[in-house]
Amino acid sequence: MRDATVVHIRPRPVTVVRPRVPGWVGGHRMRAVVSDLCCASLAGTLAFFVRFGEVTPYVTPYVVLSAALPVVWVCLVALNRAYEPRLIGLGSEEFQRVIQCGFMLTAALAIGAYATKTEVARGYVVLAIPLTTVLALLARYGLRRFLHRMRARGGCMRRVVAVGHRAAVAELVERFRREPHHGMEVVGACTPYSGRGDVAGVPVLGGFSDVPLVVGQAEADTVAVLACPEMDGTALRRLAWRLEKTRTDLVVAPALMEVAGPRTTIRPVAGLPLLHVDHPELVGLRQVVKNLFDRLGAGVLLVALTPLLLALALAVRLSGPGPVLFRQTRVGRDGAMFTIYKFRTMEADAERRKITLVSDGRGVLFKIREDPRVTPLGAWLRRRSLDELPQLINVMLGDMSLVGPRPPLPEEVARYGDDVRRRLLVKPGMTGLWQVSGRSDLTWEESVRLDLRYVENWSLTLDLQILWKTWSAVARGAGAY
Repeated sequence: MRDATVVHIRPRPVTVVRPRVPGWVGGHRMRAVVSDLCCASLAGTLAFFVRFGEVTPYVTPYVVLSAALPVVWVCLVALNRAYEPRLIGLGSEEFQRVIQCGFMLTAALAIGAYATKTEVARGYVVLAIPLTTVLALLARYGLRRFLHRMRARGGCMRRVVAVGHRAAVAELVERFRREPHHGMEVVGACTPYSGRGDVAGVPVLGGFSDVPLVVGQAEADTVAVLACPEMDGTALRRLAWRLEKTRTDLVVAPALMEVAGPRTTIRPVAGLPLLHVDHPELVGLRQVVKNLFDRLGAGVLLVALTPLLLALALAVRLSGPGPVLFRQTRVGRDGAMFTIYKFRTMEADAERRKITLVSDGRGVLFKIREDPRVTPLGAWLRRRSLDELPQLINVMLGDMSLVGPRPPLPEEVARYGDDVRRRLLVKPGMTGLWQVSGRSDLTWEESVRLDLRYVENWSLTLDLQILWKTWSAVARGAGAY
C-alpha cells in the first residue's frame, strides 16, 4: 500500500468582533433596569401594606412574593425584549411591550393559582401588578424625555452613514436635523460616482463599494440605505454580509417615506420580502369611533373649562372694542365650508389693515411674527393657544376634530395643488402634528408634509399621542404668533 498523503489544514484564527454599540445605550438600558426594579419594589410594598396592613406569619408568602416581584418583573421585561436598543427613545412599541408584561404576569399568576389550587389574595394582585405596570410606564416616559433633552443638545446620538443618491441623502440629513429626538446623526455619506465634497454639510467619504470602510472611518454604528436602483436585492444582501462582521446596524428606507406603522407589513412571497401597504382607513367603524371620541372629549372639556372660558371671554370684552368671538370661514372635510370660532386676538379693523402688511411665511400661508394688529391680551392668548378653545364648539358640531390637519382658509385651498388637496380627506383639527412640531415656525412645505403624514397614517393611538404632546407644546409656546 502506498502511503496516504496527509494534508495539514491550518485552522483560521477566530476573530472576536465587538458590536458597534454606542456607549450611551448601555447606560440607558441600565437606568431602565434600575427603574423597573424600583417601580416593582414600590408597587409590591404599597400593595402589601394596603391589603394586609402589617407583617404577620399568615402573610409571610406575600412578603416573599413582594420581594421576588422586582426580579420577576425585570426578567419578564427582558424576555419580552423591552430593553432592545432599537426601541430606545422612539415609537410606542417600548410601552406596548411593558403593558404586555403586565398582562402576561397577571395571566401567569391566575393560571398558576388555578393549577396548584392555591388561594391568592385578589386584592394584592389587583394592586401590585397594575401599579407596577403604570409606574414602569411613567418611568420609561421620564427616561425618554431625559433622552430627548440630551439629543436636543447633540448627545446620545447614533452615528449614521447614509447610502444613496445625493438628493435622497440631503433630504434624510435635513429630516434628522429637524427632529433630533429620533437620535440619528448622519456623519458620512456614500454616493454613486461620489468623488468628494459634501451633501447638506455631510462629507461624502466614498462610493457604494466603500461602505464598510467608511463605517470604520466615521466610527458609525448604523448604515441607512436609501431607495436607489444600484442597491438592488443582491447588492443589499452582500452589504449586509459585510456589515455583519462588525455588527453594524443596517436600516433600509423604502420609497414610501411617509407611510409607516400599521399600514405596512412584510409579506414573504417566493422568497421575496414584499412590503405590503394598506390603504388609509378614512371611513368605516374606526372613523365612527374617532367621531365619538372627538365629541365626547369636546363635551367633557367644555364642561370642565366653563369657568376659564367665561373668564377669558370677559377679559377679551374688556381689552377693547370688538366682538368676543372671532368668526371666520374655513374649509373642512371634502371641501365643505364652515364657520370657525376663536377668541378675538386682533383689533377690530384687522382685516382692513391686512392689505398693508407683508407676510413672513412662505407658500400660501399669511403669517407675521410680530403682527401689529394683535392686542397685548391676544398675543398672550396665542402664545398659550387659549384663543383656540372655542373651537371645541366646532368639534361638538362635527365640523372639526380634536386632532387633524390645520383648518385652511378658502383662498389657501384655491391655491392648493393636487397633492395638497389630500389634506381635505379628513376633518381639520384643533391640534395636530403641525402644532406639536413647531406650529408657525414651520415652513409651508413642512406643514404640508406633516398634514399629509397624518392623513396617511391616522389612528386613534396617534391621536392620543398628539394630544399628550400638545400640552408640552402649548406650555413652551414656541412657534405661536
